[in-house]
Amino acid sequence: MAQRGRTSGRQTGKPAPASRPAPPRLAPVDVTALTKVVQPAVIEAGYELEELSAKPVGRRHQVKVVIDGDGGLGLDVIADVSRAISRALDDAEEAGVQLFPGEYQLEVSSPGVDRPLTKPQHWRRNVGRLIKVKVAEKTLTGRLTAANDQGITLEVSGIAHRLGFVQLGPGRVQIEFSRLEEISDAEMTEFSDDLGDDEDVEEER
Repeated sequence: MAQRGRTSGRQTGKPAPASRPAPPRLAPVDVTALTKVVQPAVIEAGYELEELSAKPVGRRHQVKVVIDGDGGLGLDVIADVSRAISRALDDAEEAGVQLFPGEYQLEVSSPGVDRPLTKPQHWRRNVGRLIKVKVAEKTLTGRLTAANDQGITLEVSGIAHRLGFVQLGPGRVQIEFSRLEEISDAEMTEFSDDLGDDEDVEEER
C-alpha cells in the first residue's frame, strides 16, 4: 500500500547555500588591568570611579564607566571625563598595553537617583533629601540632615535619629515631586543630572 505524506520542501536539485560562519568570539577584558588605566584618569579629572564594566557586544567591547563627585555632573563634565578616559586608553595602547582585541565603545555616565547609598560619600552628597533606609528590622523614611564618615542624622516625624553606618542597610533617595516648585534653578539642574543614565556620553573607538 502506498503511503501519502507531505514533503518538508521542494527539491530543486540545487545545493543548499552555505551557512555563514559565526563571528569570532571576543576574548574577555581584564577589568583589573582596565581599572588601572581608567581610574587614574577619572581621579585626575577630580572625580571618583564608581563602577566599571566591560563586555563583548557583537564585534566590539562595550565599556561602561560610572563616575561620581561633589556637585552636579552635567553633560559637559561627563564629556570632559570621557575624553580623558579615551586619551588614557589610547596612551596605554601606544605603550603596548593590550586591553581590547579590536574596537570598543565607551559609555560614561553619572549614577542614577535610584543608586543605593552604601558609602559615606553617597550619604554626604544627598544631605537635605528624603531617604528610605532599613535600620535593624525597621524601615525608616526621613530627611537626611547630616552625614560624616561615622554615620548620619535622619529626621523622622520631627525627631532626629543619629545612626552609625554599621546600623544601616542601603539607603534610597525618594523623589519628591511636591517640592519641585520650591527648589532653585541650580538645584533643578542637579536634580535632572541625577535622574538615571540620561546624562551619559558614548564614544566609539
